[in-house]
Amino acid sequence: MKAFVFPGQGAQFVGMGKDLYDNNEEARALFEKANEILGFRITDLMFEGTPEDLKQTKVTQPAIFLHSVILAKALGEEFKPDMVAGHSLGEFSALVAAGALNFEDGLKLVSARAQAMQKACESNPSTMAAILALPDEVVEEACAGIEGVVVCANYNCPGQLVISGEVAAIDAACEKLLAAGAKRALKLPVGGGFHSPCMEPARAELAAAIEVTEFHTPVCPVYQNVDARPHTDPAEIKANLVAQLTAPVRWTQTVKNMISDGATEFVEVGPGKVLQGLVLKIDRSVAVSGHQ
Repeated sequence: MKAFVFPGQGAQFVGMGKDLYDNNEEARALFEKANEILGFRITDLMFEGTPEDLKQTKVTQPAIFLHSVILAKALGEEFKPDMVAGHSLGEFSALVAAGALNFEDGLKLVSARAQAMQKACESNPSTMAAILALPDEVVEEACAGIEGVVVCANYNCPGQLVISGEVAAIDAACEKLLAAGAKRALKLPVGGGFHSPCMEPARAELAAAIEVTEFHTPVCPVYQNVDARPHTDPAEIKANLVAQLTAPVRWTQTVKNMISDGATEFVEVGPGKVLQGLVLKIDRSVAVSGHQ
């Protein structure tokens, strides 16, 4: 069985999607429609901007979403998923690719989410850090003992966790985890503490936008970040998308569940190859490939 997976923030690069725009008429029309919906030429930033431009949450998220979703459409008959999943923001790409959301609504939600998250970041400085080579439970225990907000945000693969929260609490946790034997505790160049209680102010905004958006039954199960389980019910999908903002991304568990449900091949659609690497670290017995 074939699983298609969609990357999240961090996968962006200057020039992303340009080949698609230049060589595919349908793709070009969708990119131009996106420029119209967003009210600025995101394609200029994607194709010729600086890494700094692309790093702004309000640009990064729609850019990765557009690259992934338009690429999935361009695959045509090749895009035949038995199941899909996306990492954080990638969950929106997965939902559009699987027909649970239409292109315009998906883009509007991603843009609303990105702006709400950026606002939350500005009102309460927060950050994230990657912790390498420690068991999950050691990281969880260390975070629980720190004063202030710090939680496990991304379970990326065994031995690679991302923690998220207030700056001082992240600094204290990194120190504690290095002392506990972490190979690295590396602060990430992100706008804020995603997938933590620091994103609570963005939740109400996103919930309001999701509430008025029409969702459909997807063509295949969508494995969602919040519980790593397959979902096809639009009401459940909506609730999980709202919860995702402040809850951890359970990527390790998601990939394991997809494999135990029959996935033998994972195809990454979108910028970069991050998810292909993570899938192989979770289980080397599956085949991985990608379209960029």
